[in-house]
Amino acid sequence: MSARESEYTADAIESVYRHRDTARNGGQNGVQMPNPEPSSPNPIRRVLFVCTGNTCRSPMAETIARQELLDAGLTPERFEVGSAGLAAGPGMPMTPEAEAALIKLGYEPRAHRSRGLTLADMERADEIYGMTGAHVQAMRQALPHCADKIRLLDPSGADVPDPFASPPEVYDTTCRKLVELIRHRLGTGAERSHQ
Repeated sequence: MSARESEYTADAIESVYRHRDTARNGGQNGVQMPNPEPSSPNPIRRVLFVCTGNTCRSPMAETIARQELLDAGLTPERFEVGSAGLAAGPGMPMTPEAEAALIKLGYEPRAHRSRGLTLADMERADEIYGMTGAHVQAMRQALPHCADKIRLLDPSGADVPDPFASPPEVYDTTCRKLVELIRHRLGTGAERSHQ
């Protein structure tokens, strides 16, 4: 666990609670996943990726997962993919290095603004993937009844290291690893054309 991540666990739990009412009222810090459709014959798959600042790993994962689900044949109405950060300042863009890494692998990043994770986000999601064990621990402590759907993205138990402030090659490596892990977790796997 990095020094940056070791400092936020207690603060992150407090932050999740602090952002709860903002998300319920449609504020900017919520992931804004639609409410469940209990009578729908084709339920929506809601996937949430969580990292620290919501400017590198989780928005890259969101972009990758959205395109992978589209490529697997799901229509946009049948899934919702979001991302958030446990220690995110609101309104920050994805880092240029993260965007460049996605583009190199054939993914098209959308406009992104960082946001903090809320309890409502976790309650609405069907699958929640943390980038590190510390992320998973903080989320499970904040919302124990959702623990079963909160998982480490890497099923081997390894953390996805934070590339923040690293050279572009580190972002490229992180992005390739995210593609591999997301394909495994979502059950997709189509190869993308590199630009």
